Amino acid sequence: MTLNELIERISYIRCRANLSARKLSLEIGKNAGYIHMLETNKNFAPTFETLLEILDACNTTIEEFFYYSIPAYQQDKQIIEKLQSVSPDKKEALLKLI
Repeated sequence: MTLNELIERISYIRCRANLSARKLSLEIGKNAGYIHMLETNKNFAPTFETLLEILDACNTTIEEFFYYSIPAYQQDKQIIEKLQSVSPDKKEALLKLI
């Protein structure tokens, strides 16, 4: 994942959580302009610890954040959970159908 993709994902989850850049900055204990600077300065990256704080404030798991598609994560997770209770024969039939 590139730095630009990382920043785009942070912006996406921030907006999804309905948090302004200022509000998120303050929630993670940074100065009011931290997230704005992060989202606009292409050479600025958060530390791993700060990224985890951002994810927590935006109610996003690290698994979801790094999933190939954040919007698809919840639906894919539900499908996988349902498939866990399907018999092996039915799983094979589903694979053939797909």
